Amino acid sequence: MKVWRPGITAKLFLAILTTCIVLLISMHWAVRLSFEHGFIDYIKRGNEQRLQLLSDALAEQYATHNNNWRFLRGNDRFIFQILRSFEHDGPDDKRGPGAGPDDRRGPPEMPPHGWRTQFWVVDQNAKVLVGPRSPVPKDGTRRGIVVNGIEVGAVIASPVERLTRNTDINFDRQQRRTSWLIVALATLLAALATFPLARGLLAPVKRLVEGTHRLAAGDFSTRVAATGTDELGRLAQDFNQLASTLERNQQMRRDFMADISHELRTPLAVLRGELEAIQDGVRKFTPESVASLQAEVGTLTKLVDDLHQLSMSDEGALAYQKTSLDIISLLEMAAGAFRERFASRGLNISLKLPERAMVFGDRDRLMQLFNNLLENSLRYTDPDGQLQISAERTGHNLILTFADSAPGVTDEQLQMLCERFYRTEGSRNRASGGSGLGLAICVNIVAAHGGQLRAVHSPFGGVSIKVDLPLDRDLPGTV
Repeated sequence: MKVWRPGITAKLFLAILTTCIVLLISMHWAVRLSFEHGFIDYIKRGNEQRLQLLSDALAEQYATHNNNWRFLRGNDRFIFQILRSFEHDGPDDKRGPGAGPDDRRGPPEMPPHGWRTQFWVVDQNAKVLVGPRSPVPKDGTRRGIVVNGIEVGAVIASPVERLTRNTDINFDRQQRRTSWLIVALATLLAALATFPLARGLLAPVKRLVEGTHRLAAGDFSTRVAATGTDELGRLAQDFNQLASTLERNQQMRRDFMADISHELRTPLAVLRGELEAIQDGVRKFTPESVASLQAEVGTLTKLVDDLHQLSMSDEGALAYQKTSLDIISLLEMAAGAFRERFASRGLNISLKLPERAMVFGDRDRLMQLFNNLLENSLRYTDPDGQLQISAERTGHNLILTFADSAPGVTDEQLQMLCERFYRTEGSRNRASGGSGLGLAICVNIVAAHGGQLRAVHSPFGGVSIKVDLPLDRDLPGTV
């Protein structure tokens, strides 16, 4: 038997609906208690007012009948006439039966409409003059009958602890039914409003869940609609950014593997052809053929070394031993080592550098950076050209510029220069183009020093490589 497991929408719906029901029931009982206590207090206040009116009226009648209670003993009808005169003339009229009470006289055992409790009239000796046969309650409400400052009797009403009249009980029941009906209708409305609310709130979450499943299955083209600027909207934007990064990395990995295969295939094919030619006797095994084979092996070795350096720099595995050093002297040393090779191709190196600039970096890795950039200019600059190396301080950074002469590149090629295995010539000839990994390694070395590397057009018609490195703030450096 399959057990139903509610989803997040059902859980949120049940949570909100349960909260609404608990609040509604709590409000119902709070209103019920308030109503019952308030209604009983209302009855108490009404009875107290009537007791006061009755005691005042009896005081007048007592004085009118020569200060004697003989007129009232056993005369319940007289009391009810007084009470009905209150109902007829209003609570502020204290006239007795002699002032014209209502002639419609009900049965003497029933009090008028406003009374909810039994009452007794007693004389100064606590003898019952008018009232039911049950004992006078000791905790009842008492109002004295005062004539000329002397208490000649009292009116006592039974305590109001619960509703006793049928009309009051029916009214209370009606209010209770109405309250429960309101709770039921409010619960229904809460359910009708909560379900679409829960679905609307969790719709972005569902899209993220579905997108995550597709992303985990390898569909990196998955995107979710990022609606709103709240936390879910920002989460959707981050999800799309993550998916875009994974998709780009997957494409780069495929291109990388294809490029590696291509780069390895060419020297291996040459080696295989050379060896087969020697094996078949087409070509003799001479020092020249051995040198050709060694050249191809050297090419493979260089490619493997570059791949190793690139993989290590990608993972941050290159060993960096950073110290405060003068980068200007390091750059002059690297340029001096290449000066003879540049001169052999008719190329001129010019330096426009300050006397000193201190950075916090690794001497060997920075030397590797400069060697790669110089080698790159040496390979791609036409004979009788030039390379100008300059430095400029901007704030707390030092910008090094390697600007060479023609040939130049297009804007599209300029954006791809730092990508792995990219070379501007279409033949991908390794003899002039190298492995295509030098600038990619340079980007990683500069990033490891907290800087940036970018390629722009050179004012001399070639390419300018700009290296932006932070200066060492702990040591004075002048540019």
